[in-house]
Amino acid sequence: MIRTAAILGLLLTAAACEREAGRELNRQGTFGEATLNNAAVMSGERSFAIQLAGRFAQEVPTTITFDFDSARLDQTALAVLDQQAHWIRQFPEVRFRVFGHTDAVGSNAYNRALGLRRARAAVNYLVSRGISRSRLEAVISHGETQPLIPTPERERRNRRTVTEVSGFLKNHQSVLDGKYAQIIYREYLESAVPATTLTQQKSLERTLQ
Repeated sequence: MIRTAAILGLLLTAAACEREAGRELNRQGTFGEATLNNAAVMSGERSFAIQLAGRFAQEVPTTITFDFDSARLDQTALAVLDQQAHWIRQFPEVRFRVFGHTDAVGSNAYNRALGLRRARAAVNYLVSRGISRSRLEAVISHGETQPLIPTPERERRNRRTVTEVSGFLKNHQSVLDGKYAQIIYREYLESAVPATTLTQQKSLERTLQ
């Protein structure tokens, strides 16, 4: 009995030694989740662009809505687009798409054109906030074909544009070098610097330009 217990203890000790020091527990209590994730990204098993898309959707409102038969950006829409522009500026390596949608009132052809006008309005505003048009990879209209609320009536939630991550700029140095950690953690590094120091640094940069 004692011998069996000793053998079991040795096996448990050996299993524990196989775990890499410093690995964090995930919610299921297993080890190495961060390491596995990094390995999957670098091997292409897990799309880095998909992960950034998830972050964008979690951290920023991705959708704005419109009045009936209108592509005008109201104050609520402008506020959302300002948040999107701020997030997009932090990731100069990343491309985005803007999709336009309408409700079901009107012909399909008219609604496709209206959805396109809405998408272009959103893109034009993002450009006015300092986002390069080359990073807004495509402007696409789905018209009335993808409603959030299935109804033939007027429905504001269907009259919308949606901004999404679409991929990376192929000629960006960080992407070519595979410096993914530099991309994803850039804002964390900046957040470690006191706000007053950042303000002084940016002021000095403007003076030197």
